Amino acid sequence: MSDTTQKVDHAVLKANQIFIISLNVLAFVLNSPWLAGLVAVVMLAGTLAGKAYFGLAARTVFKYKPDVIQDNPEPHRFSQGLGGVFMLGGTLSLFSGLDVLGWSLVWMVAALAALNAFGGFCVGCFMYYWLARFGVPGFSKTPPAGTFPGFKPREG
Repeated sequence: MSDTTQKVDHAVLKANQIFIISLNVLAFVLNSPWLAGLVAVVMLAGTLAGKAYFGLAARTVFKYKPDVIQDNPEPHRFSQGLGGVFMLGGTLSLFSGLDVLGWSLVWMVAALAALNAFGGFCVGCFMYYWLARFGVPGFSKTPPAGTFPGFKPREG
């Protein structure tokens, strides 16, 4: 397993999560599967590109104080990708008439993004680190020193 870290801007990640929460709530209020689908597409495209697109968009519109710390970007990409898959499942469920399942998946993503944005705990990152611990291929990073899996590393 590798414990090398890179510079990660957690302000961009937080802005990304706030956009996901906001757009998911708006999709529900407007009863718009298309908006939920847009969130899914942006999350999945960002995962493939290694970017938090909503967060990067927020950076161009709003002024914010960067929060760049040493961390592993891979768990955050995994988390976003997993959320994107759940959003895609929610969107497909909504278009298939399975509204309870669809909105449940959309709300699950919003709730987990809120837990991360406001509580500082990333469930997807936690899952990534445990998959790495169990030796699952493709999951090789360990949490930065002194960091409990899923929590934001302390600035050192």
